[in-house]
Amino acid sequence: MILKKLQLINEQTSPLFRLMSIDNVTELARRRFSNNICAFHIGNGFILSVAHNIRTEAQIVQWFESASFDADVLPLLTPDQVLLFNKCYPLDVATGKRYLTIVDQLDFNTIVETLKAINYDTRWLTLAQKNICNPFLVIQFTNNEFYNTPALNVHFDAAKYFHEPTLNKHTYLIEVELVEAFYKEDIALYKIINTHTDIIARIPKLAVDFTMLDTTYANLFCLQSSPSSALGRLLNQANIEGYLDQHQTFGDRIGGNYIFEGVRYLIKGYFRFGSSGAPYIYYNEGNDEFMVTAIQSEACPIQLLINNSQAGNFQYVNALASPLNIIRERLQLHLNV
Repeated sequence: MILKKLQLINEQTSPLFRLMSIDNVTELARRRFSNNICAFHIGNGFILSVAHNIRTEAQIVQWFESASFDADVLPLLTPDQVLLFNKCYPLDVATGKRYLTIVDQLDFNTIVETLKAINYDTRWLTLAQKNICNPFLVIQFTNNEFYNTPALNVHFDAAKYFHEPTLNKHTYLIEVELVEAFYKEDIALYKIINTHTDIIARIPKLAVDFTMLDTTYANLFCLQSSPSSALGRLLNQANIEGYLDQHQTFGDRIGGNYIFEGVRYLIKGYFRFGSSGAPYIYYNEGNDEFMVTAIQSEACPIQLLINNSQAGNFQYVNALASPLNIIRERLQLHLNV
């Protein structure tokens, strides 16, 4: 089984990736990456992650369509605010867009506060719906071949592939769209779009198992980002300490607060801040494969001590995980199509 464990963290065979929101993906000089979260492939182009991040606010908008800027923003501003926004979002006649251009940090802070004051919706969910900032799967390799298959590189244009010399990584971007967000359970299902079927078929995947595990189960693992780098991967032992019926309010200033609710695993192991969306997997001897049974929702605020201090330490020893069993019927409706 050690070989299969190592395959889970190898860049050529791991089903774990980063899901990021990208502004101006085809405008290379203006492209920006945000909203970094764990995600994993479960086959046929379906991607699972958490739901809570898509209803958080980006705070700032990187660009507006000129017509939207004139109709949805300027009428809500005071004369002084209009001057500031026109200065900080100058019009690019060639593209018809107004791009954020700020030199003074005070202007940046004022823009953020003003957008909040006029209740402009900067949630990642809405930015994607407006085609301002869209979700992409980020897949990276140390060589310049997509899964060591040079023939697949022809399916990526200059906007979807680039080399990052400082990281010694070759990055491929694969567009996804939200299929359904299960907010109560904190799970989100995405689907790869606008991508050749040969690319989708080549991406490693985890089979789904809806089994509810007992606290006596001793062969559970969490596959998450490495604590030393978001590019690396970590597979660590995890233990189910117990169960809870979660009922917790999650804040959404724009769309209204909602409730995290339902059965969760209380997990003990090692978790880094930012591991939300990581899969919990176990080895199925009958199928001779690792299968995903739950997804990391959030790290519990029980921290490791470093130099006898918790200050500034974002490494946790407990986490809450959402069993996939709690969305079984709804998820299967999508997977069986």
